[in-house]
Amino acid sequence: MAHDDALARRNALVLSGAQALAGANASVVFATGALVGAALGPSPAWATAPTTTFVLGTALATMPAAFLLRRLGRRAAYQYGAAMGLLAGLIAAYAVREGSFALFMIATAMCGCYQAFVVNYRFGATDNASPGFRPKAIAWVLAGGIAAAFVGPQLVIHTKDMMPPFTFMASYIGQALVAGLSIFLLFFFRNAPAPVAGSQEPARPLREILKSRRLKLAIGISAIAQALMNFIMTATPLAMIGCFHTTTDATLAIQWHIVGMFLPGFFTGPLIARFGVYKVIAAGLILLALCGIVGLSGITIAHFNTALILLGVGWNFAFVGASAVVAEGQKPSERNLVQGLTDLVIFSVTALASLSSGKLLAGFGWASLNIALFPFIIAALAMVVLLLREDRRRVSG
Repeated sequence: MAHDDALARRNALVLSGAQALAGANASVVFATGALVGAALGPSPAWATAPTTTFVLGTALATMPAAFLLRRLGRRAAYQYGAAMGLLAGLIAAYAVREGSFALFMIATAMCGCYQAFVVNYRFGATDNASPGFRPKAIAWVLAGGIAAAFVGPQLVIHTKDMMPPFTFMASYIGQALVAGLSIFLLFFFRNAPAPVAGSQEPARPLREILKSRRLKLAIGISAIAQALMNFIMTATPLAMIGCFHTTTDATLAIQWHIVGMFLPGFFTGPLIARFGVYKVIAAGLILLALCGIVGLSGITIAHFNTALILLGVGWNFAFVGASAVVAEGQKPSERNLVQGLTDLVIFSVTALASLSSGKLLAGFGWASLNIALFPFIIAALAMVVLLLREDRRRVSG
């Protein structure tokens, strides 16, 4: 396939803006989902269930999203996803008004379906990009989340009590409006030129694609990074309220976490180009470990904020690096299939992490969540070592 970095830059910028708007979808759910769940759910152990259905919605929608991306093209499919987000916000607002826990979980699952398209933005930016520009394109898209760090949490802070007595109802109406803006912005995305008939190599069977040890290890690292990030972030608002901090304190902690997630997007690509992808992934995993150490050190606002910033930066380094590895070595005809499978694995694992975080918090407390990070970080670091050995074996062979 011919490379066209000018088109890739244009699309990366459009998708960065769409990421900024779509980030409100995720950040509103993460900032309020557990709190609404605690108010509407049958017991405290079910407080994180709405966030879990968000992640499950993402996991279940990844393969249908891949089908639509292949069938409709990226622009139309991305707009379809944003329309799903608009409808989800309106249903969530109605669920809050009616006090329906089940309907609220359906709405957050639909928000997750929207997210299944959003997480593909990082791959959409790599279409037609040269190998050297691909990590930068992914990082540019993720950098759009910096705006989302303020759009979503500030939307919650300023709207949570706008429609008393229905706390957060207006927040979800606002989330729906922001998703509508994203539909408009995506009109500026340009699909990559279709390959000349007969010039595209046929896709290999999935079982053959998955023979790649390198691909499986990169997917594993991506899944661990995403799951650990969600595991801590989902429980944080509940933990902070339990430590006598306010809803605004918890929402601002999520805001700074999202800044930590996406601000490194401006330099993650150059860091990968300079130091290599494996060192950047390893640095991200070490930062995730530091998040756990800070979380065990205290329960002040400063401790929560610092831990969540480390969590965000660590996730960015590990996830962007692993995503860049996943994006390598695929035929154009295989790209959507592999990307859909990757996100299915990532968000299936993340759903388990999300549900377990609420139950672990309710049963054993905040410290237990931070301790639980370390075995998985060690496993991911071992995968990095295996990737490095795999590369050395390929070169020597």
